[in-house]
Amino acid sequence: MSAPLSRAVLIAALGCSLAACQSSAPPPVAPVAAAPAPAIAPLPAGSGCGPSVARTQAIVAADVRTGDLSDAVGKRFGADLDKAAQACAAGREGEATSLLAAAKARYGYR
Repeated sequence: MSAPLSRAVLIAALGCSLAACQSSAPPPVAPVAAAPAPAIAPLPAGSGCGPSVARTQAIVAADVRTGDLSDAVGKRFGADLDKAAQACAAGREGEATSLLAAAKARYGYR
């Protein structure tokens, strides 16, 4: 090999190994803290229209808080649930149960 060519090869090899020595692994990525799970109060227990409506109201409120349900839909759903709650409070359990079932079906809840 001629001197200029061997010098060029040596410089290229030296440059590559220096570049390899200077390059490092990508910096570590800082872990992202997971958002805490939203605290949901215990759901009302019991049977009958009162606890059933109250459970659905609590679930809807939690879904609005977490963004799973928009504010506007939550308000409409809440108004429908208020009608069921009023019927229940007036002793019209059959009507309240029907209003609750209709509201849940309208908004895709079971």
